[in-house]
Amino acid sequence: MRLNERAYSLVKHLMENHPEEIILHSVTEFAEVIDCGIGLRGGLQLGLDLAEICLAGLAKVSLTSQYHPNFIPVSTDSENTLHPLPTQTNRDSHLSELQIEVRTDFPVKACLASQYAGWQLTSGKYFAMGSGPMRAAYAKEPIFSDIGGETEQPTVVIGILETGKLPPEDLIREMKAKLPASVEKLILLVAPAASIAGTIQVVARCLETALHQLHEKKFPLDTIVSGYGIAPLPPIAKSEIQAIGWTNDAILYGGRVHLWCSADDSLIQKIGPQIVAPSSKDYGKPFVELFKQVNYQFYQIDSALFAPAQVVIHSLSSAKTYSYGHVNLPLLHQSFGGSQ
Repeated sequence: MRLNERAYSLVKHLMENHPEEIILHSVTEFAEVIDCGIGLRGGLQLGLDLAEICLAGLAKVSLTSQYHPNFIPVSTDSENTLHPLPTQTNRDSHLSELQIEVRTDFPVKACLASQYAGWQLTSGKYFAMGSGPMRAAYAKEPIFSDIGGETEQPTVVIGILETGKLPPEDLIREMKAKLPASVEKLILLVAPAASIAGTIQVVARCLETALHQLHEKKFPLDTIVSGYGIAPLPPIAKSEIQAIGWTNDAILYGGRVHLWCSADDSLIQKIGPQIVAPSSKDYGKPFVELFKQVNYQFYQIDSALFAPAQVVIHSLSSAKTYSYGHVNLPLLHQSFGGSQ
């Protein structure tokens, strides 16, 4: 089953079993927009479903009340020293104990061929980043030349937009024109980051950020067998700018990723230190502050910052484990305790 086909089955299940959580808009004769958080409050299950749809059903997304596993290796050598994870004991803390975790045995397909927000969509003042399996049908992004084998000719395509406004009809028609002739129906699920569902689906990108950094560093993605990511669920913001700040901070200061990989250990040791947020020159401030400094232009921020706080790589070649980066709890508290 291809990516769009898998996602479509999840969308149908969502529409049949949770109609009260969504608003369906039939925009054109060939397109539907599913509102998952603009005109209604939404909820936790909707967010988890939205994240799994974005991953084309190739990953499981869940809400947990504690970090897993309870211990992780923090050495970058073969000693594999284990230290306990920090836990929250202060009831007044702004750092939520709730975590969003993602696990998959198809990390490249799920995260890079589907979940990665790589399709820029603009119409006048309207802007959104397109993600989900529709990207495999569009297939114009350079990344598809590198990961190979994931382009599709579906009859129904499924896309996700992180936005606070419904997409205009002219943009939808333009999108349809850029898709293969086989496409008969386009379904777009939309949710702002400042909503329960939108916050969850953004934080669920923790694993994807690590894979994207590996791709940028020319790491052999076909050696990555399985992946796991976990990041704290931030408060649900009232403004989209604050929501963007909190969800990014959840990943780059609190996200942890585990990868099981068959690449040579020497390559892991070379690339590993470069794929975590602490390696970025822009690391060290709440994301909303950085965002304001660059006049809310994402591409003015160092791309190395869009990475997890910590990545642990389990070598299937040597049975050694390597860990890079670290969680920054003080900065998470500073961020999540900030003004909305």
